[in-house]
Amino acid sequence: MSSIKVMSIVGTRPEAIKMAPLIRILQETGEIKSVLCLTAQHREMLDQVLSLFKLDPDYDLDIMKEAQSLTHITVRALEGLDKVLQKEKPDLVLVQGDTTTTMAGSLAAFYQKIAVGHIEAGLRTGERYAPFPEEINRRLNSVIAQLHFAPTDLARENLLREGFDPNTIFVTGNTVIDALQTTIQPKFSFSDPLLQKVDFSRYRILLVEAHRRENLGEPMESIALALRDLLETFPDTFLVFPVHKNPQVRKVVFRLLQDHPRVLLLEPLDPFSFHNLMARAHLILTDSGGIQEEAPSLGRPVLVLRRVTERPEALEAGTALLAGTKREEIVALAGGLLGDETAYQAMAHATNPYGDGQASRRICQAILYHFGRRPSPPEPFEPGK
Repeated sequence: MSSIKVMSIVGTRPEAIKMAPLIRILQETGEIKSVLCLTAQHREMLDQVLSLFKLDPDYDLDIMKEAQSLTHITVRALEGLDKVLQKEKPDLVLVQGDTTTTMAGSLAAFYQKIAVGHIEAGLRTGERYAPFPEEINRRLNSVIAQLHFAPTDLARENLLREGFDPNTIFVTGNTVIDALQTTIQPKFSFSDPLLQKVDFSRYRILLVEAHRRENLGEPMESIALALRDLLETFPDTFLVFPVHKNPQVRKVVFRLLQDHPRVLLLEPLDPFSFHNLMARAHLILTDSGGIQEEAPSLGRPVLVLRRVTERPEALEAGTALLAGTKREEIVALAGGLLGDETAYQAMAHATNPYGDGQASRRICQAILYHFGRRPSPPEPFEPGK
């Protein structure tokens, strides 16, 4: 019996982090032939992850250019993927999350009548422009996909409500929790000389990551000013902020925070360094989706710097709070946790709703089941078990 050819399409750093543990399992599964194709929607940060996880792409479209638009990414990705798919003719294309690469990968496969499996399926905010363009990307992925790998029961319920066949939906947990099992190391040593100088025993570390399109401009200024307020109110805190490459993010962050003596602004970190920095942080403030999933595994409370989130499970579990982007509200919520140890500990010890480190195994089993190589579907992920 021939192998099942599975092509994984990856374009950005977060996709690579979340796909890496799954690609490894696919490569180790005898009944599957794994093919990896990069669009390289993000170049430098993507290469960093591939190197750390020792992943060698079979194809690299290298589409990134300076000041690229969503249209550019979509057109270049579609054109490049069309040629690769015609050559490889995979049995299944895997896409992850909600990036423009993910949407283009689904569409390119659909044009050639190739089945699509969507990892991290079923996330919704219900607002088409929040986040932008991710909310529409993920809805389009769902319409195209034949296999939906939902990280949680709530994501599954979203898909069922939209009319998708329950037999095509598998609750797997999130693969980013699988990745943490590789990256977190108790005796990890930071290679960045600036991080080596941070006194983790003296200060409570506030770790910040913010970069989303809807937060550019005035919201980013409000976030930065709120961070300054917190530093002034709590002199035992130290702010570490790996700053995204986007010039609009960097301009605001450096202007408003660079001169503070308890602020360390860094270049974006590799996932090993960032995950281990998360493990040593006291409080995390972010507009990133992935970090909302990662932090609960590390017992770190999260303030979500957005108006809405497609990951409400963390809010319900008590591992995260929706802080928005208004200066006063961020200060009030963060200040409440920094000033109230009972409230802090309640969030730090809440149950992680996102995964148990076995999502990649479940996805691989679901693929084998779909293609008749396994008699039953995988057992679904259940938080707390």
